[in-house]
Amino acid sequence: MVRVGLNVDRLVRAGAEMADRDGFEAVTPSALAKLFDVQVASLYSHVRNGQDLKARVALFALQALADEASGAVAGRAGKDALVALADVHRRFASEHPGLFAATRFPLDADKAANSGGVRLAQMMRAVLRGYALAEPDETHAVRLLGSVFLGFSTLELSGSFKHSAPAPQESWLRTLDALDTILRHWPGNPPAPA
Repeated sequence: MVRVGLNVDRLVRAGAEMADRDGFEAVTPSALAKLFDVQVASLYSHVRNGQDLKARVALFALQALADEASGAVAGRAGKDALVALADVHRRFASEHPGLFAATRFPLDADKAANSGGVRLAQMMRAVLRGYALAEPDETHAVRLLGSVFLGFSTLELSGSFKHSAPAPQESWLRTLDALDTILRHWPGNPPAPA
């Protein structure tokens, strides 16, 4: 019998909290069943399997990151918008390491097309409009930003920057200055305004 009050939303939120506390890989039907003190079979009336559970937590994570990014970028343009968007990614990774890992969980095409990941890509494109990039360069630039935001945050979370000076914050600021310069002087484009 399914415990009263147990539903998909409650499972996903518990999975999100578990991801941040114990790591995204720890989010399994058996772990959630133990948390709610129910049989694993009880969860399968709400989620199909472990992959479905992880996909739902990933969608939750992408939505949460997109919501934070939307608020941070609103009303900003140019480098100011770039820095705001970058800072949201780094802060989200630091405050929600399990959900940050969940944002990289592979989703099927339909789920991905309706996820917060689409909003994040749209925000990146909106930020890039201030740099006057045409296609396909805008797509290349979106991939560059995603790579930098993900790469820096992943390395920082793993402790890779703890072994030498300067502090990661200094490198982060220099990285964002460099990104702004690259985007303003994109190869083949006339320089964008500062």
